[in-house]
This record gives sequence, C-alpha cells and structure tokens, in this order.
Amino acid sequence: MAIHSIWEKFPELQQELLQTQKIMNQEVTIRNKEISRALQSFFANGGKLLRPAFFLLFSKFGEVPSEKRKFQYAAAIEILHAATLVHDDIIDDAPVRRNMETIQSLYGKDVAVYTGDFLFTVYFQLVTQATRDYKTLDFNAKNMRHILIGELDQMHLRHNPDITVKEYLRHVKGKTAQLFQLSCAEGARFAGCSKMTQLRAYRIGHDIGMAFQILDDILDFTADESVLQKPVLEDIQNGNYTLPLILAMRNNREAFDCLRTKDVLSEEDVKSVLANIKTYNGISQAQQMAKRYTDSALKEINKLPNIPAKSILIEMTQQLLQRDY
Repeated sequence: MAIHSIWEKFPELQQELLQTQKIMNQEVTIRNKEISRALQSFFANGGKLLRPAFFLLFSKFGEVPSEKRKFQYAAAIEILHAATLVHDDIIDDAPVRRNMETIQSLYGKDVAVYTGDFLFTVYFQLVTQATRDYKTLDFNAKNMRHILIGELDQMHLRHNPDITVKEYLRHVKGKTAQLFQLSCAEGARFAGCSKMTQLRAYRIGHDIGMAFQILDDILDFTADESVLQKPVLEDIQNGNYTLPLILAMRNNREAFDCLRTKDVLSEEDVKSVLANIKTYNGISQAQQMAKRYTDSALKEINKLPNIPAKSILIEMTQQLLQRDY
C-alpha cells in the first residue's frame, strides 16, 4: 500500500493513514472481484486522504477511547468522500479520475450507482462501529444531508449564467466544506475535547473546505491535466459555473454571451471563455477569496493548544494555496 507523497514529511501521520487505508480496503472487499479491485485501486491511486488526516490530527487534541475505533472512523470519512466522487462521476459522465478510468466508465452507470450506494452503507456501518453515541450518529446523518443538498444545489444551478457568488458559496459549503467540517469536528469530539475546541475545529474545517474547493475550481482553468489527474475545463463543458467564471462575468457579462446563446460550446468557445476569465480577473479575484478563507482558518488554528499536531495543521493549511493537485 502507498499513500500520497505529501505525507512523507509527517511519518507518524503517514503511518496512521496507512492504517486507515488498510481498513478501507478490508471494508470494500466484496464478492464482485472486479468492483472490489476497482475500489481498492481507486483508494490506492493518488487519493490525498486529506479528510481522514484532519480527523486524525484533531483527535490528538484530546484522548481517544480506542485506537481501533479511531481508524475505523477515519476510514468511514474517506469512504463517504469516495461515495460522493463515484456519484459525481456518473453525473458528469467523467471518463477519468486519478489517472484511472472511473467506475461508471468501466462498468456503466447502473453499476456505478450501486457502488456509490454500497460505499454509503459502509460509511454508516463503520461510524456505528466506531461510536455508539446517538448524538454522533445524528451529527453524521445531518452532515450527509447537507452534503447531498449541496450536490442538488449544484445540479439546479447548472448552465445558469446568472448564478451569483452567494449561490456558488452556498453549494460549496454543502458539497465540500461540510465534509471537512465533519472531519475536523468529529476528530475533536471523538477525542473528548472541550465544546470550545469542537466548535473551533468546525469553523476551521469550514474555512479549509471553502478554500480547498475554490482552489480546486481555479485549477480547472489553470492546471496541467496530467498533474490534476482529471480533464481540465471540465466544469465549463458540464455547465458548472464556478467562482473564477462567476467573478469574471460580474466584471463583464457581455464577454460571456456564448454561455447564454449556445446549448453546446465549441472548442473555440471554451478557449474564448478561458481567455476572458483571465482578462477580467476571475482567477486573481478567486485566489484572493481563497486566501481570505485560508487566513481565517489559520487564525483559528493558532488559538489551539501548542502540540505537534497544531504545527502540521498550520503547514497543511498554508500549502492549500500553493498546491497543483
């Protein structure tokens, strides 16, 4: 087993993530060998494991009741993330993720839907094994509800050139930030941290998740496809109008008339949209907004107790704005 190279400088956390990955692979071993192998390859091939890493880091601010249950909970969080990705690929008709063919591309949409559903059940089973606390189970259910509402909001706003920054931020909060919030807050809760630390962890997760998604959307316009491990400019072609485009349209709406007048964009249309996003400062303004969320997260992290996990959190958060993956 191997995990992303970003964890090599944090050997203790790296070993904990390997333990987490081991549980994930065990839990997705099913009678259907092809799907089982596909899921294990998916988990082993380039996943950054950011969400379980945040869970594990925040669990260090208290005392965990069980090491085994800690890893089960961390694995559950990444499996929930994987379930949303499998369903995302179906909706986007995506052929590739992490330099691999997607489940829906390999086996069809029907199999992919059931695979995503299967992962949701594994997630809840692992959470139940990790904690019998009703409030924790209820908190997870509510967070999953917010995640799915965020996905539905995004679908509702597809191909809408009048989408506002407020609408974009609302669906990002559900789609991405909610799972980061869950990871951070549940790490603190699982370790029995104070209510104040749990609340701080929740706010940190929110800001990191918002910054992460905004940068992800920026990379869709700026990254090399081989580095990003998915097709670039995918969002425009799928009608998902993200922050760089929204901000550029706000600066000059007429420059993006093709989004109003054409149902299908040509390659030249997409190139024109990309050029205008840069011309009308969509990318630079989106970067500024991502930095504000990152700075807010760092401000809250600095209020945490001075333990080694705090330094790792600071370094990880600072790296968000420099990443190209």
